Amino acid sequence: MLPPKIFVVVGNKAKTEPFNLNDLPGSAGRMDILCRCVAQTLFISHGIRRDSGIILILKGEPNPPKSILVLGSKVKYMSPDERNIGGLIRKALELKLRNLDWVESTPGIYVSKKGLKEIIEELKNYEKVYLKENGEDIRKVKFGERVAFFMGDHLGLSKEDEELICSKANKIVSVGPISLQADQCIVIVQNELDRRIR
Repeated sequence: MLPPKIFVVVGNKAKTEPFNLNDLPGSAGRMDILCRCVAQTLFISHGIRRDSGIILILKGEPNPPKSILVLGSKVKYMSPDERNIGGLIRKALELKLRNLDWVESTPGIYVSKKGLKEIIEELKNYEKVYLKENGEDIRKVKFGERVAFFMGDHLGLSKEDEELICSKANKIVSVGPISLQADQCIVIVQNELDRRIR
């Protein structure tokens, strides 16, 4: 089910229940950042990247953790603006979850009670790459056919989450010398991979 390219973004304060679409940066726990990450993972001019997906790990109140999976190959009814994406995430968070299984809320969008540990296990067949400022220059790194890129939101990663990712990561990679926003990092990674297959 999962595509060859997956981005995993940890939302440290992102709400785990339906939130106010008029306040994505505030009461929704910087859900605006996660919505931009979804847009930059999937959208290209006049199309969607079918080979890409994104997992958002929501760690905010009141019922953390929850994860949102968006698949470019299956998603429908999505446009690249934050409010539209936020609305689809909000709809996913309305579902009642009984276990750790993925539950589809709308086409191509799934929700689960999985946290970072379970997501890493689910991606066991992927090359795992931690995006970090002091990592190896992405332009010098080769990647496999199935690769998962891990990153934090504006708060980065907690010490516990970083230790967990580092213990499983195959590579630690930097996209450049300046600290960038998570969605900007995704754009650079996608562009770098695009240039290698053309």
